This record gives sequence, C-alpha cells and structure tokens, in this order.
Amino acid sequence: MIKVLIVEDDPMVAKIDKTYIEQLQEFKVSNICNNGKEALEILNKEKIDLIILDVYMPKLNGIEVLREIRKNNIQTDVIMVTAAKETESLKEILSLGILDYLVKPFEYDRFINALKKFLKKYQLINENQTFSQRDIDSLINTKTNKTIIKKGLNEKTLEKIREYMRKNINTKSTSEEIAEHVGLSRVTVRRYMNYMVETNEITSEIDYSTGGRPSIKYKITCNSNSSI
Repeated sequence: MIKVLIVEDDPMVAKIDKTYIEQLQEFKVSNICNNGKEALEILNKEKIDLIILDVYMPKLNGIEVLREIRKNNIQTDVIMVTAAKETESLKEILSLGILDYLVKPFEYDRFINALKKFLKKYQLINENQTFSQRDIDSLINTKTNKTIIKKGLNEKTLEKIREYMRKNINTKSTSEEIAEHVGLSRVTVRRYMNYMVETNEITSEIDYSTGGRPSIKYKITCNSNSSI
C-alpha cells in the first residue's frame, strides 16, 4: 500500500484530496497536516511514499519543506500544489525535484493523472530487479522520436490541433475556440485535449470568470517536448 501525506492548510481541499486519492486502491492517506513544521515531524517518524504538498502554508511553506526534505535526504516523491501561478519560485521547485506541479483549481482527471504517474514509477522501481532502456526512459519521461498515441486518436488530427496551439502559444483557448478554428467538433477536440493534458503537452485550467458555467482553457506547457 502506498502511503500518502497531505500537507494542506485548507481543510476542505485536504478532504477532497483524500477522497480523490483513496479512489485508487493502491493508495492510502496515512496523515493530513495543515503546516510544514508538522509535516517534517511526521516525515522524521515514518516512511511516506508520496506527499501532496501545498506551497502556501503557515510556519513553514511548501518550498521550505521541500528544501528540508532534500537536505535531509528523505526518500519521498512530492506533488506540489499552489493556488498561484507565480514563476519566480518555480525554477527552484523544479530544481529540487518534484514529480508534478498542480495549479488550483485543478481538475479531478489532472489530479488522478499525477497519482497514476507516481504509481507507474513506484511499480517500476519496486517490482523490477533489472531495468531496460525503455524502463529508464519511462522513469525520466524521455520521449523517443516516434510516439505511439492513444488508441482511437488520429496522428493527423492531433498534429492539426498541435499546429493551432503552436500558432497561439501565448493564448489560453477553450475547446470550442479550437474546434471553430480547426474545423472539428467540440467533442472530438475535447478528446484530443484530454490526451495532450495526460502527456503534459498542454496545461488546463478552469475559468470561473464567465459569469455562467465555468469553462476549461488550454495552453502549451513551457517544457513540452512534443513537436509543438
């Protein structure tokens, strides 16, 4: 059983995180704490496989906790969570080594995708005695020149959407806007956008400023290794 520590000062968010995590049978939330100091105390007492770590917290913030984890060589993976999209601290966070980085409010599927990414890594490391080049590439997210796309998707259609995203690299677009420009149905575009989120080619966020039903907007990731 994979032991997860949630470090989150918002009780409602922590409760939602726990509900999501424990929908996957391989995971169990062993502790929830609302500040970085308590998190470090727990980490010094017991083995934790994965931490869901909020950036902004009292006593010690998430970045300070991450520094201490690496400084003390605590063997655990970290999924960082923040409500802000600041880039000033992102470089340091990435250099300290994290599994994933989620911006609130994130979608359920994006959160589950981050957990599944950890699960794949965890199973590969703990179940294999020897590693092939394919295994190593999978662990460090190396992409070969030829990528096998998800069953049911078409490479030419995917490239058509990528071309639109490439031309609008600084724009956050909804699936409706993309569909209108590339000549596909909104349902079809959503399928491809979900795939591109899963492969970290793009990011998604929920826009609540519409006044009506919230919309999802997509943007190319800065570290995308695709042909984008």
